[in-house]
Amino acid sequence: MSWPTTVTELARLQEAVGAIAPDPWYPSPEGLATGGVFVCFGRGGSGPGAQGDFGWAGASVVRDGRIIAGATVTGVAGGAYRSGYLALREGPLLEAAVRALSEPFDVLLVNATGRDHPRRAGLALHLGAVLGIPTIGVTHRPLLATGDRPQSDAREATGLLFLGDDLVGYWVRTRSDSRPLAVHAGWRTSPETARSVVLLATAANRTPEPLREARRLARTARSADSPPLG
Repeated sequence: MSWPTTVTELARLQEAVGAIAPDPWYPSPEGLATGGVFVCFGRGGSGPGAQGDFGWAGASVVRDGRIIAGATVTGVAGGAYRSGYLALREGPLLEAAVRALSEPFDVLLVNATGRDHPRRAGLALHLGAVLGIPTIGVTHRPLLATGDRPQSDAREATGLLFLGDDLVGYWVRTRSDSRPLAVHAGWRTSPETARSVVLLATAANRTPEPLREARRLARTARSADSPPLG
């Protein structure tokens, strides 16, 4: 499966991918290796960006609370940001970063939605289908799904996220007294699996460690490559 280069092509592929019901994946109770991938673009811009914007993508693998692999790649955005079509802008860069990792892993955390999408195929799910890897989306807010945030301020408190009649994810409080994250079912993962993996992958910080490390790698690479502002 390749990445489309136009909105029309992407929408058509999202419809097809979103209709697939792959065999579900379940995490192993021991030795789970969790990947994370994140992309950032040049600082100082505003608005949706543009095709050709330079980007930096980082990927990491964490097992038993220890970072065992990391990689960064550079490239260009395939388009401007457009809600529901994030794959056009970021997909190839994220794939390249994941493929650059030197260690295998069981499941991948992506800073994007999954089933919470107008065509049920957000970038987290789409990337998993391209790579053939179970994926989970982790974002600060839902795209279309609705549901009450957790009533409790305690870690592990959750709230349901529905798109129509479908449960597509959870609000998950990964750290006591902090804002919850929107956790999304992705490729081969259910909302319940997504919730449990994200909690397992989160330590002292609000963001799960594999995604946090991937973000750090991407931003560090950008700082090294970017000229000072002013």
